[in-house]
Order: sequence, then structure tokens, then C-alpha cells
Amino acid sequence: MAEEKKSPAGKPLISGFLKSTQLMELDGCTRCQECMKWCPTFDVRQDRPEITPMYKIAKFRELLGSQYGLRAKLFGPKTFNEDEINRFTEDTYYCTTCGVCGTVCESGINTVELWEAMRPNLVARGNGPYGKQSFFPALLGKDRNPFQAKQEERLCWVPKDATVLESSEIAYFAGCTAAYRQQALAVASVRLMNALDIPFCMLGKDEWCCSSALVRTGQRNIMKEHAVHNVDALKDRGVKTVLYACAGCQRTATIDWPRWYEGYIPYKNIPLSVYLREKIRSGEVEWKRPLNFKVTYHDPCHNGRHLMHVNGRDVAFEAPRDILKSIPGVQFEDMARSREFQRCCGAGGGVKAGIPDLALDCAKARMGDAQLIAADVITSTCPFCRRNIMDGRAAMEGCDVKVLDVVEMMTAAMGLDITIPDNPYMKFQEQDVLVCDEDVCKVETIERKAEGKDLVGEAH
Repeated sequence: MAEEKKSPAGKPLISGFLKSTQLMELDGCTRCQECMKWCPTFDVRQDRPEITPMYKIAKFRELLGSQYGLRAKLFGPKTFNEDEINRFTEDTYYCTTCGVCGTVCESGINTVELWEAMRPNLVARGNGPYGKQSFFPALLGKDRNPFQAKQEERLCWVPKDATVLESSEIAYFAGCTAAYRQQALAVASVRLMNALDIPFCMLGKDEWCCSSALVRTGQRNIMKEHAVHNVDALKDRGVKTVLYACAGCQRTATIDWPRWYEGYIPYKNIPLSVYLREKIRSGEVEWKRPLNFKVTYHDPCHNGRHLMHVNGRDVAFEAPRDILKSIPGVQFEDMARSREFQRCCGAGGGVKAGIPDLALDCAKARMGDAQLIAADVITSTCPFCRRNIMDGRAAMEGCDVKVLDVVEMMTAAMGLDITIPDNPYMKFQEQDVLVCDEDVCKVETIERKAEGKDLVGEAH
């Protein structure tokens, strides 16, 4: 951690953010160690038990007791050892906020909410965030996206023959990564909606980053500004349904924006995969070619565990699988860990930017799960999972499992053109894409032509 991140002595451990129920949850941990069996970061860092949920809760409770417990009330709070606080901060950020610990917790502790409430307090003290995560506020405040890209070019990938309305009751919120770094997903989404006669609009330059990265890393200084701007932009266009092909945007818009927006939000947030599944069920989808691959599906934490109690299990887990099983030629098989028990890809919680080696090791473990069932393709509905799992593959010897989005699979099987039009961000594209000739499709990898990597990796 950089020197300037060390906190000044005397600052309080709590500056708000934590609810009284969360303080009670700290006493609810029974130390059963069930979370340790499932934690994806501990799985690849077995020599660091202090990063596990059980240990973090115990340490945070100890720190709080030293400041606000009975002994502290009688004799005064204990002077903090700042090295100890910095170590605890590092342990806290060694977490993807995936939520599997909360899923298996015998005490029912909502760990995702707890971790995301702890981090702003560490940021307020000057201990957090971690590593390159500290660049997020400056990037989003200046460029409104984490890639230092031009807002005026958010729709530079839209094919000239595509139809995108200025306003509509349905909006497609593309997200920063699809707009600037994984444009095959954005093109596929637009092609599908046009082919299925779904009238939709997009925000274009008025679409700001959902700000998920700020929430996950405890940096809440411009979160409200982005939430209010995006909600108002959607309301101004008369939107009643917003479709997302990015799990991070979906989660943030569903859970976090309403916490910051002081007013009525008149639209529904729906995963694009759920909307498309209904088109399949209604008989509106005509398949044109088979995709002869053995395919598996990786559940994004943001769309799955984070939203299963909001949208229900069917929306959270089954819609993408139902699409894949409907595609001719696809042989579908789940990995050993799936749905609410899936293994996190490792990119979430700011880990991809803050601790990239940890994110990479988690991705290799997840890719290993796909190899165990001899999958040709691992799919997802999260651009961040896709990016990180691809990086994991690149770091593994002899691994050739391809990584695609469910939307792209559906687009190719319908015989639609998913060629990315030439645009200023072509050199930044780095993704697997389906290339089809008549009835035969193969997966090719687009290599990034721009030098270096993005400043903060993948934001979420």
C-alpha cells in the first residue's frame, strides 16, 4: 500500500455507514468455519486465513471493542496500532464481495452488505481503498467511465443499419465495458433486439458509468451524482423497462441507485437474458444454424447471489441456462459449483484493479472447473467475469476453453451479423468472438492491438 494511504492517528474507526443490525451481526458469527470452505480468495491463498470472513469479522469486532466497548467507556479507548489497521484494511480488500460466505453462513449474516459497509469507514480513515482502486473517483469524475474514453463515442460501435430510437419505453443500458472494450456483446445485443422487433433507446453520451466500482471499494464520493444522473436520463426518455447485458450494471441499478436517488423510479430493471428467454418461449425466435459446442455457464455474483433474493432464483440463475439449452447443437453441462454456490471468477470487489494477481489465480481456478467437464465454451452474462476468466486462460498452459456471452451465442445461432463496425476503440478490443460461415461457427480470439493495459484493469 502506498505511503499516502496510511491513516493519521486518532481518526475514528466508524464514520457512519454501518447499521445497528450489522453491528449485531458481528456478534452473530459462530466461528463454524463453513465460510472458509467456500471462500474463493482463501481457496487460492491458503496461507492467509486472516482474509476469510470468519477472521475478518472477529478482527473488526476486536477493533470496535477497543474503541467502543465497556472497557473503552470506563478507561478510554485503546490507541490504534496503525500497522494493525493497515493489515486489516488489506485483508478486507482481499475479498471479491462475491457473497458465497453469506449464502452458506449458518447465522444468516448478510456478508456482502457488511463488507461494503466496512470499506467506506476505512476509506474515511485514509486506510482504503487498495492499490489502483484509488484512481476510480478521478476517472469517473472526469470521464464518466473508467477507460478514459470519450462520452461522445459511447455509441461508435452501433452498426449503421441498426435502429436505435431517441426515446422509448424500453432502454438498453450497455455499460462501459461493452461500449469500449467488448463491443461484440453490444453489437449482438442491438442485432437481437432489432431482429425481434423490440423498440428501444439508448442514452449514448448521457449514459454514465453505473459506479459499481465505487460502491464495492467503499468510495462513495461521486456515487450519488452518477446514480441521480442515470435515473433522470432514463426518466426523461419515458423509459419503463431497462435491459442490462452487464451483471454489474444490473446489480448497481437495482440495489444501489435507489439508495441514492431521492424520488420515485418509474422503470423496471430486467436482465437482457430474461427478456430474450420470453421471446424464445413465445415462439418469436427462429434458429438458423447450430452451435456444435459443449457449453457451460458461469453465474455472475452480481446477477446471481446478489439479486436472487430480489428477483427470485429463476431470474437469477435459470434464464441464461434456458437460452443455451434452446440453441440447436449446444450440449450444456453445469460445472460442479454453480448457481448460489458458484466459484467467483475473482474480478469483483475491486480485486481486478487492486490485487490483479489474486484475481488471476481465482480465474484460473474457475477455468479449471470448466476444464474438468471438458467444456469447449464457458459462457456468462458479465463482461467482467468474461475478461478475468480469459486472463486466467492466458496464464494456463494448454487451456483452450473459449469464453463467450450468452447473448452472443443466441445472436450467432439466429444467423445475425455480429461484426463490429470500425471505430476508434477497435485497437482496445480483446475478446473471443463467434465467426460463422453458412452453417459452421468457430470461435476466434481478437487480440488487443493497443500497447499496455488499462490503468485500472477492469473496474468492477
